[in-house]
Amino acid sequence: MRRPSAVLAGVLLAGCCALPASAADGDRGFTIKDPRITESSGLAASHLHPGVYWTHNDSDDGPYLYAVDSATGKTVATVTLRGIGSPRDVEAVSIGPGNQIYVGDIGDNLGGKWPYVWIYRLPEPKVLEDQAVTAVQYVVKYADGARDAESLVVHPKTGRVYIIDKNQDGGHLYQGPAHLSASGANVFEPVAPVDLWATDAAFSPDGRQLAVRGYFGGVYYGFDGGRIKREGRLDVPLQGQGESLTYSADGTRLMYGSEGADSSVQAEDAPGRSSGPASPGSGGSAAGGGGAGTSGGVGLGAVVAVGAVVLLWMRRRRRS
Repeated sequence: MRRPSAVLAGVLLAGCCALPASAADGDRGFTIKDPRITESSGLAASHLHPGVYWTHNDSDDGPYLYAVDSATGKTVATVTLRGIGSPRDVEAVSIGPGNQIYVGDIGDNLGGKWPYVWIYRLPEPKVLEDQAVTAVQYVVKYADGARDAESLVVHPKTGRVYIIDKNQDGGHLYQGPAHLSASGANVFEPVAPVDLWATDAAFSPDGRQLAVRGYFGGVYYGFDGGRIKREGRLDVPLQGQGESLTYSADGTRLMYGSEGADSSVQAEDAPGRSSGPASPGSGGSAAGGGGAGTSGGVGLGAVVAVGAVVLLWMRRRRRS
């Protein structure tokens, strides 16, 4: 995907202030250690394997999914998608009913020029080992013309697929047919505006919340059959290039991922839920894409405060 100039500022800020997540924390945050994964652009909590997260690279990688153990940050299985064409720009992964994995080949680095994009569906493997799995390929078109997108979500109860396009001035939630067809094009219709430059999204396990993230902020909505109502702001951690988002399997945490080698996945409490203290280095930020909302989160001020404490400690250590 194209890297806007604003992301460079995020890289500098995150590099100066953010603390690395610990792989040992599991759902409290981890670091992806596979040297093959340098552009993690999507994230989905496994339904069959506790503590495992599925991810993939952006473009120029191939038809691969990686299962990462959050306890160690290591890849425990590589799945090759069989029976599909050559992926163009894979940007999202989501798991729907029946433990079906949906992969969104929906990016468009030409700014919305592709006449169609693709979705791939495959069953989540019951055994974590390197293997090839046959996938179904769906052709996707938008009712109002081609566009770039990085967010694909599958409703956990109905199995309906939704896409949010990526637009700096805010995009739209697009609703797919009730059932995707492998023959012919599946037309996605805009059903609601989304006031964010969206890089990923996720449904809560109960399907009642839709969380959407951008590079420096996020919002969450109440969801009711395709209708959404904004409920508040997400506490998005500072990351170099925040590209992925998923709920933990139990729905208590939101897991935020970023592109780059040895990229960290940071955890925050999901809205209205709490599972203990936040992961190391995570802090709320609404810069460039959140807007007003709930007041939760310590934000950038806490990161600055931590930096001040570290500096004070270093000075005292020198004196001693």
